[in-house]
Amino acid sequence: MVNRIEQDHQRFRQIVRGKIRKDLRRFISRGDMLGREGKRAVSIPIHDVDLPRFQYGDNSGVGMGEGSEGQGVGQGNGKGQGQGGEEEGKHILEVDVSLEELADILAEELRLPRIEPRGANKITTLRDKFTGIRPVGPASLRSFKRTYREALKRQLAMGIYDPANPIIVPIKSDLRFRSWNEVKKPQSNAAIVYMMDVSGSMGEEQKELVRLEAFWIDTWLRRNYEGIESRYIVHDVKAAEVDKKTFFSIREDGGTRISSALVTCKELLDQHYDPSEWNVYLFHFSDGDNSSDADNKLCVKMLREQLLPRCNMFGYCQVASAYGSGSFLGVLNESFPGGEPDESGPRLITSKVGGRDDVLESLRTFFKLGR
Repeated sequence: MVNRIEQDHQRFRQIVRGKIRKDLRRFISRGDMLGREGKRAVSIPIHDVDLPRFQYGDNSGVGMGEGSEGQGVGQGNGKGQGQGGEEEGKHILEVDVSLEELADILAEELRLPRIEPRGANKITTLRDKFTGIRPVGPASLRSFKRTYREALKRQLAMGIYDPANPIIVPIKSDLRFRSWNEVKKPQSNAAIVYMMDVSGSMGEEQKELVRLEAFWIDTWLRRNYEGIESRYIVHDVKAAEVDKKTFFSIREDGGTRISSALVTCKELLDQHYDPSEWNVYLFHFSDGDNSSDADNKLCVKMLREQLLPRCNMFGYCQVASAYGSGSFLGVLNESFPGGEPDESGPRLITSKVGGRDDVLESLRTFFKLGR
């Protein structure tokens, strides 16, 4: 019975997974899904999935006696007007999907290769590894296969096993449970530094696009690395490190000096993230405005000499704005025509997002090379 329930549950999860993959672009562009984000899962509303239900057999012979017809539901003395609809409603089922499963669906749809970590794996963590079987333990660790085997061996030894009627009933002495030991395991760890222009030309619409993109970037990288640290930098003409909540809510009225964010990012890497131990990912979001050509040249110099050599990827995502010039994207593409490649491909990758529907293609652009 338990196995049948598990099979039904797995089949239902496969249906849900198929629905999510079919409508992935719509789910990626939904801002309300991020409001359902938990620590390890996201709640997603799914349409047109038949709800699981019990199916009853023949009820003849039970409750079939004589009786009088009762009053219909909703036929009281109410004064409501109008007629009820005749169309069947659509089922909306909200399901919890783990962030790992969501990342796998994203990878399948975009055909993203798994990331090959670079640098040394010098941080070790303790993990529980199942190493044997013992006769005592909690019910959650019961080994059904080994328990069945012990019960079969006992019945064979006692001469009570009947091949014509092979019923195996375990008793307490047959129970077997998995045991474990703590083992040290190398951990591939990564640091993600998000930088965003918060000057007056970056409005709420632009920040919502950044929020969507950052959520999916974070989801994919966490699927590839066991240890992730995310840091957040905002800037106008000055830059500062902030927490995640402030990153997506702050807004300034000043101008824009992109180099200030790159300087703050370099200081952060110098203090906390040795490139020989960390896989470093840098992402900058802007509408493309910058204060001057001189600052553009300074940004190019800092990227080429100080940031690109120590990171797996520098991703620049330009979001469309009615007030931004959009010129910085052209500066980067002209200065780094090959993306400053190494043995794994370009380290500087650019994308442009004009609306929610462009987020999916932007993610493909950033991660299609498996960096």
